[in-house]
Amino acid sequence: VQLQASGGGLVQAGDSLRLSCAASDSTFSSYTMGWIRQAPGKEREFVAAIAGTGVQTTFADSLKGRFTISRDNAKDTIYLDVKTLEPEDTAVYYCAASRIWLPKRPYQYSHWGQGTQVTVSS
Repeated sequence: VQLQASGGGLVQAGDSLRLSCAASDSTFSSYTMGWIRQAPGKEREFVAAIAGTGVQTTFADSLKGRFTISRDNAKDTIYLDVKTLEPEDTAVYYCAASRIWLPKRPYQYSHWGQGTQVTVSS
């Protein structure tokens, strides 16, 4: 499955942002989809995942509350809504697909998009 993330940019602290990830695969709904981010000089960090049905979700414990993940299987697209952005949210945000149930480790994702840069200024 090929993935294309978009929606990143330069924003101010306190702003909200929606990231999108479009997939080009007719079996999209069979994948758990996730968002993983990588800040400069740091390892990739799991953010959120959503099951193929769009009902079950999971989040990194440290990020609960400000992040919402959703999907539209009719459009083969997932979304990540972020509220009250902080400078610490500055990272490249990747969408990824997995056949594993709601994985929280980046290595458990088999297909990756190219990433979209989010920069939060203070």
